[in-house]
Amino acid sequence: MTQLLDEIESCVPALRRYARALTRDADRADDLVQDCLERAIRKRSLFASPGTVRGWLFRILVNHWRNQARSQRRRGDHMALDEMLVEPSVPAAQHGRIALSEMSRAIDKLPTDQREVLLLVALEGVSYGEVATILDIPVGTVMSRLSRARATLRSLTGNGNEPRLRSVK
Repeated sequence: MTQLLDEIESCVPALRRYARALTRDADRADDLVQDCLERAIRKRSLFASPGTVRGWLFRILVNHWRNQARSQRRRGDHMALDEMLVEPSVPAAQHGRIALSEMSRAIDKLPTDQREVLLLVALEGVSYGEVATILDIPVGTVMSRLSRARATLRSLTGNGNEPRLRSVK
């Protein structure tokens, strides 16, 4: 059991990064990871030994995220009163910061299924096969969603006239 707990502990930073990318809120991400870890420890007897602990934890996290998103859609959006005040904006001084902000907004606009795949592959470096296992979808679907996500990001962040590398056969 201590080996399983050690493996779970080693996955916490990756879970936090992924949760933060999904929720875009550090507090909500920490709550999501905590719920994921609590469920994993409580249900540790359900862990299948041939699988990886990392994949199992990501699957728990994704399922819990999806359940929260469904529940929130039924309840509707709530905004704190102090968030409703409009503050003056200051334009960013650095081009890179603007580009990152633009990319962040574009990722937020992606459909949930595409964003989940993109973040697992790009942010966490998870293989297509492991993403398929985590999200319980075929590998071909992973590749398709990733391709559509990348194409959408290209169209949202550029004018499409930038030079692109061609593959020559």
